[in-house]
Amino acid sequence: MSTQPGKITRILSTVARFLLGLPLVVFGLNQFLNFIPQPEVEMPDKALTFVAALMDSGYMMPLIAITQLFTGVCLLTNRFVALAMVVFFPFMVNSIAFHIYLEPSGLPMACAFLFLNLYLAWVHRAAYRPMLTAKA
Repeated sequence: MSTQPGKITRILSTVARFLLGLPLVVFGLNQFLNFIPQPEVEMPDKALTFVAALMDSGYMMPLIAITQLFTGVCLLTNRFVALAMVVFFPFMVNSIAFHIYLEPSGLPMACAFLFLNLYLAWVHRAAYRPMLTAKA
């Protein structure tokens, strides 16, 4: 019995959507409901300064949480997945930069999320073709 490549892609895509979507919904909701305790690990001073600036802005943390929720719900419901990846990608780029330059201990998890994001973007690459056309 041979396995169709399309079936494997669908299964891997579904697994990737859930591996990325579920934590995004949980972390997005946590920003509003605070049900996950804060880690007791000390963050470097520059990382603390950056996070404090985001919190002090008054709008960035809720915006990040809403972005996480939107992306997570889209992924879990398999609706607007390509749009969700586009909306989420700037957050992902900043997350990688944050962990490279300010707080390296979270880099492996950020890279795992980036890999899932890029994989899903690749699976849905046909949806991006019109957007990436040089002349409309």
